[in-house]
Amino acid sequence: MAAEGGGNGLALYALRRLINAVPLVLGVVVVNFVLIALAPGDPVMSLIGEYPAPAEYVERVRQDFGLDKSVPERLWLYLVNVAKGDLGFSFANRQPVLDLLLQRLGRTLVLMLSTVVVASTVGLFLGVIAARKPGSVTDRGATGFALVGYAVPEFWLGQILILVFAVLLGWLPAGGFRSVRVEYTGMAASLDMFRHMLLPMAALSFRYMAITTRLTRASLLEVMSSQYIVAARGRGLSENTILWRHALRAAALPVVTVIGYNFGFIVAGSALVETVFGWPGIGRLMYDSIYTRDYPVLLGILLFVSMTVIVVNLITDAFYAVLDPRVRY
Repeated sequence: MAAEGGGNGLALYALRRLINAVPLVLGVVVVNFVLIALAPGDPVMSLIGEYPAPAEYVERVRQDFGLDKSVPERLWLYLVNVAKGDLGFSFANRQPVLDLLLQRLGRTLVLMLSTVVVASTVGLFLGVIAARKPGSVTDRGATGFALVGYAVPEFWLGQILILVFAVLLGWLPAGGFRSVRVEYTGMAASLDMFRHMLLPMAALSFRYMAITTRLTRASLLEVMSSQYIVAARGRGLSENTILWRHALRAAALPVVTVIGYNFGFIVAGSALVETVFGWPGIGRLMYDSIYTRDYPVLLGILLFVSMTVIVVNLITDAFYAVLDPRVRY
C-alpha cells in the first residue's frame, strides 16, 4: 500500500509539474518571437543581397514570407501554426523549418547526450575521490582541475585541441562528423563518427565536468560530517560503504540539480563548439541562421532549446522526488 501510495504521489507530482510547464512554454514562445521580431536588421535585404532591386520586387518578397504584417498579427499566426506543429518556412534554406531541424537534430543529440554522460560520470568520480581524503594530493589535483576547467572557454579549448590532436599529432580529424574520402557503412561508420565526435565532446564537456567535480566534492564533505555518518562509522561500516551507499545518495540532490542545469547550457552552448569543429548540428544551424537572419529557423531552434530545458527540468524534478519523497508534497 505504501509503495502504491508512493507511486501515485510521484505520478501526481509529475502531472502537476507538467501542467505548470504549459504556460511556461507559451511564455517562452511569445518572448522569443517578440525579441527576434524587434531585433535590428531586415531578413528581406539578406535574401535579396547587396544588389539594388526594384521596390516592387522587395515588397513581393516581403509579402511572400509574411513580413508585411504587423508584429501582433505575425505573432498570432505563429502561435496558431505552432499549435498545429508547423514551425514555418526557412528563408535561406527554402524548406520547412521542422524538416530542417529534424535533419540536424540527431547529430546534436548524439553530441549532447555523450557530453552529459561523460561530464557527469567523470565529474562524480573525481568529486568522490577528492572528498574521500580532503587535503590529499588527489584532492588538490581534482580541485585544481576543476578550477582550470571552469575558467577555460569552450571555443578556445576546441581550437587548442584541434592544433594538438589534429594538426600536430594527426590522431583525430579536425572537423566534420564523418570522413568524406571514404564511405563507411555499419559499425565502421559509427566508429568513424565517434572519432570525429571525440574532440568536440571533450571541448564541450570540460567545463561541465569541472562544475560537477566541485559540487560533488563540496556536497560530500558537508554530508560526511553529519551525525548519521559518524554513527555509521561507530557501527563499524567501511569507508567505501559509507561513502557510496549512504553519503553519496544524501549528497546527490544538488549534484542532480547541476547536471540538469548543465544539460540546458550544453544545448544552448553547443553553437560555438559545433561552429569550431564544423559539426553540422542544431548549434551550427543557429550560427548560420543568425548570419542570414533566418528568423523562422531561429525561432524553431529557440523553441527546441527551451523545450529541452523544460523537459530536463521535469526529469530532474522527478529524480528529486525519487531521491527525497518529501519533495512530492
